[in-house]
Amino acid sequence: MAARKAVAGAPGIVDRGGSTPSGSRGMNAQRFRELHDGPALLVLPNAWDAASAAVVCHAGASAVATTSAGVAWSCGWPDGDCLPANEMLAAVRRIVRTIDVPLSVDAEEGCSDDPAEVAAFVSALVDAGVAGINIEDGTHAPDLLAAKLRAIRAALGGRDLYINARTDVFLRGMASGDAGVEEVLRRAALYREAGADGFFVPGIKAVDDVRRVAAGIAPMPLNVMLVPGLPSREALYEAGARRLSAGIALSVEAYATAGRMAAELLEREAPEIGYATLNKLLDR
Repeated sequence: MAARKAVAGAPGIVDRGGSTPSGSRGMNAQRFRELHDGPALLVLPNAWDAASAAVVCHAGASAVATTSAGVAWSCGWPDGDCLPANEMLAAVRRIVRTIDVPLSVDAEEGCSDDPAEVAAFVSALVDAGVAGINIEDGTHAPDLLAAKLRAIRAALGGRDLYINARTDVFLRGMASGDAGVEEVLRRAALYREAGADGFFVPGIKAVDDVRRVAAGIAPMPLNVMLVPGLPSREALYEAGARRLSAGIALSVEAYATAGRMAAELLEREAPEIGYATLNKLLDR
């Protein structure tokens, strides 16, 4: 998809309609931070729109996180840094209206490569009532995410926000084994110094790797993602992980169920619905 997303700072992005009281925002961010210090993993079933967030809460979640892919699909865009910032902000506002627990938003790379624009966008998310964000390095040099983190902290001033820095070293296969752990730890130190509260390493699953990373970033909480072959929650917690995210799992299953039921009604063969299929269907 060639279309470039709207960036923070564009007309409308700092429109604060629908924002929540500042006291509520602060309590949500502090509450979300405290949830990482519990006696078991903080498990986040990722939502993709207001209704799914309400359902997740109804199921008993103590906090809600969004999946960037699911939010993009629900807004008619493929995953992969394509969703315009204004549309993500509008989706977040709808979610905030429906839940009473802390919300963490997967902001992808911040909707821009410009740290100042990223900071303006994240400020708008905080004004909307967000307690935390994920922000990732993707395929860029780590220094870029560090610059974004510093800009975000400067723009927030005294406002509270739990920032979960994400690295894709394991997920994208940039490195593995000892080399992967060393690179992850190098990036963690850089992001912590720049203002990150937590560290997200999707794709990591070997218990020894989890233990080494968790020990190397302590006291930063380590976030892992649900992937095939992931150890038990108890093993992950014992190894030092403190947060488990479902990622795209719930949203893909929901769309796959819709496709299967539609095929049954049409008396057709059920289509295969997965990440690649959803991205292809929405790449227009």
